[in-house]
Order: sequence, then structure tokens, then C-alpha cells
Amino acid sequence: MAFPQWFPPLVRRASDWVDLQLSLLVEDLRRVAPLAHGKLLDVGCGDKPFEEIFLPFVSEYVGVEHEASFGLTDASQRGKGPDVVYDGYTLPFEDGSFDTVLNVQVLEHTPHPQRLIDEMARVMRSGGTLIMTAPFSFRLHEQPHDYFRYTPYGLRSMVEKAGLEFVEVSAHGGLFSVMAHKINVFLAFRIARVTSVAQQIGKHSHEGSTRESPRYWTFPVVGPSLVALTAGARLLDRWAPDPTEALSHLILARKA
Repeated sequence: MAFPQWFPPLVRRASDWVDLQLSLLVEDLRRVAPLAHGKLLDVGCGDKPFEEIFLPFVSEYVGVEHEASFGLTDASQRGKGPDVVYDGYTLPFEDGSFDTVLNVQVLEHTPHPQRLIDEMARVMRSGGTLIMTAPFSFRLHEQPHDYFRYTPYGLRSMVEKAGLEFVEVSAHGGLFSVMAHKINVFLAFRIARVTSVAQQIGKHSHEGSTRESPRYWTFPVVGPSLVALTAGARLLDRWAPDPTEALSHLILARKA
């Protein structure tokens, strides 16, 4: 189905607010974006959804992707993508090539996460900054290339093993966000089957393209339910925070 030109941006803004995992992640990326500087490398960039957040603070934004994995995604069919592709083992850059390295929700998709972090540390200049996020409580996605989930302590251990200095870690959401997000995902993708609609408005580009027909007749019930669950989760996480639960974590580290 073809949508009017005004429709995708409007629906995208609404769906981004309902998408707790994405909205909380983007909020945190905006918070730390001023720490980015110089030449930035986005490892596992996809279609560069976070480029506009970091461009005001860096002199150059370079995206790199695992060639085989990116070729299976919806993003690969839409034109915008990485500047460089590689084999998934060794980043094709000289030591100390970048001032900032960005790695957003990618670590779970590599079977050798420590090796990837070591490579990111290698291409960082002295004084460089690593901004990395990884899921803690999240559904299976990009199957079968979905291997791990990470605690903040595991992330800290890996960046320190790579020779980087840990700076801080922050959590995205709490108990109620985790519960609401999981129910919302079930309602949106299992009941309403909105994957194809989401891809038409620019979301879920990291997944393979789908032609599954949405169940439009469920929208009058599913839509308000998503909004109510999201609003309730945001309020309850503020009133009754639980530091042992999160959708994902962001870690900052620097190269001394």
C-alpha cells in the first residue's frame, strides 16, 4: 500500500515515542553526543540512523558494516548505507585512525564480541572516546545472528580488557519499560503484524524485508493499548525505579 507523503513522518514520530527501546536509547545518545569529537567511526552503522545526532560535534562521520550481514537487511535495499564494508573480523583502517568510535546495538550480533571491541580500541587515537550500547533484556532479532545479551559489568570488563578506560554506564528504562516493551512488541508484530508498515516509514531497516500484510482491523485496539502501556511504563519507572532491570545499557570509555 502506498501512503500519502505526509503520512510516514507523522507515524514515524508517534511510533518512535511508543518504541521504548529506541526512544530511551536516542535520548541517551543525545545526552552523550557532545562528547564525540574529530573523526567518528560508526561500527555496524546500518543506514546511519544516528548520524544527525553526532554530525554537529564531529568533523567526519564514517560508517562501516559487515558486508554479508548488511546485505540481508531491508536497509541494503534503500540506498543509504555504510561508506565501507568489511569481512567482520578486522576493521579496514590503520591503528589510531579515529577520535570517536560509535557502536549502537551491534555487539549482540557478533559471535566474537571481545575481538570487535579490541578492533574498535585499535582504530581509536589516544584520547579517543568509545560510545557503545548493547541490549540487556530484548527479544530475538536479526536471526540467526543474535548471540548475546550484556550486563553493565560484562561491558565494563570487555572494554577494560581491550585497554580502554571505563568512564560511565547508564541504563535505558527499568522494570516497567521492559515489561511494556515486550507486550508492545507482541501486540505490534504478532497481533497487528506491522513490520511492513514500519519498514515503509523507515523503521526496522536492520531486519530483512517483509511483505506480510498488516491486520488493519486490529489497529483501533492495538494502537491505544501501545500508547497506554508506554505512558504507564514511563511514569512507573520514575516512581518506582528498579536498578536491576533495563532494556539496554550505554557505556562510555576512553583511550588513555
